[in-house]
Amino acid sequence: MNAPDSRDQITARQMVPVILAIGIWFSPIPEGLTADAWHLFAIFVSAILAVIINAFPLLTSALLAGSAAVLTDTLDPAKAFAGFANPSVLLVVVAFLVAQAVVQCGLGRRISLHVVERFGKSTLGLGYSIFITDALIAPGFPSNTSRGGVLYPIILALAQGSGSVPDDEGRRRLGGFLMFCGMASLSVSSALWLTATSANPIGVSLVAEQGLRVNFGSWLLVASVPALVVIGLLPLMLYRLFPPGVTDTPDAPQAAREALRSMGSLSRDEWITAVVFGSMVCAWILGGAFNLSLTAVAIAGLGTLLATRVLALRDIHEQGGTLATFLWLAVLFALSGQLNEMGFMSYVGERLALLLGDLSWPVAYVVLLLLYVLLHYLFVSQSAQVLALLGVFLDVGVQAGVPVHLMGFALLFASSYFSTLTPQGGSQNIIFAASGYLTQRELYRLGLLTTVFCTLVFLGIGTPWILWVGG
Repeated sequence: MNAPDSRDQITARQMVPVILAIGIWFSPIPEGLTADAWHLFAIFVSAILAVIINAFPLLTSALLAGSAAVLTDTLDPAKAFAGFANPSVLLVVVAFLVAQAVVQCGLGRRISLHVVERFGKSTLGLGYSIFITDALIAPGFPSNTSRGGVLYPIILALAQGSGSVPDDEGRRRLGGFLMFCGMASLSVSSALWLTATSANPIGVSLVAEQGLRVNFGSWLLVASVPALVVIGLLPLMLYRLFPPGVTDTPDAPQAAREALRSMGSLSRDEWITAVVFGSMVCAWILGGAFNLSLTAVAIAGLGTLLATRVLALRDIHEQGGTLATFLWLAVLFALSGQLNEMGFMSYVGERLALLLGDLSWPVAYVVLLLLYVLLHYLFVSQSAQVLALLGVFLDVGVQAGVPVHLMGFALLFASSYFSTLTPQGGSQNIIFAASGYLTQRELYRLGLLTTVFCTLVFLGIGTPWILWVGG
């Protein structure tokens, strides 16, 4: 018998979420839930499963789920598509376009080269330069993937410039160390800044339903201590766990200086982008005090870049990925919100709370956080897990007596630092994993150890800090 071709295998995989949806749809409705809530759960969980098993891309799954919810009369169109007018969704999309200007004008590369010039005399220094660079540019990039696109070519140039190539076992480890530093830095910087990844505004909107109001400044204050501790220690830990072989890179600062010299002084577009970018960050920091809308600030920044012709309309037209993000984010955000409004999330939370029994709230807090992090093994998207689980886990924690600000911030930060758990744990990982400098075994081992380290730091140092300032 001939083996089935790949198209047959893909078709079989695509049938799995469909069969799951049908099975849940026609199974008995649990007591305490309405038929619409149960049917929406069938649609939503099937869409998430389709992404997890790679049956459909996230955009395809979201569009099919949204249309199915409307065409089956589970939701009326106004509720199913309400996410398209949600400020958090708009913030992500507009900030994507602003980030395009930072990359396109060369400002992002210039910042990176300055950091390498300062810290690049040793391999460990290069590792720190990657973390620092990412931390500096992260607030203006609501996409790990976009920042990865800025960091990767610089990291690749550093590796190759130091003589590290994937095919030479004796030399690849330096490149592997730098590549994983890039992956890890993206996860930590996303925990440090509210605007550093699209999952963060989604999570903020979800915790707001429990009364926890988070803005740019309060996020930065609460995240600063544990995140900066991780940034200070993680490169050294990776240096010990994955020795790069080459310890000194004395030529890297000179190479950075030469690259900066060839770039010349700041161009007109770089000056404008720097001023707009800095103004946006300042406005986001002061947004809570002056009641400024993060979304309005981002739109104003984008409008300024268009008016000054730093960005042209054709640049926006070329950003097909931005439209895709807007579509899937708006649909899944609306479906997740409706599940919560229909009482499904609280229903699940009650059942999970019963499983926790009579545990004290500190124990329940730790168990919930560890379970939330470990479940990321099943997800290929940070946003998908936030949409599916953050609201449920927060509700359970609050019912168990965990202070809402402690449980909320802990889950928000975990939604960023767990992305290195697997090579597919975030789309930003793919470009580094595909470089060839790291084996799959090394990626999983370093991913697990990095995630464990981050979890311990955010539990041991972050918990008392959150309790002190987060309320």
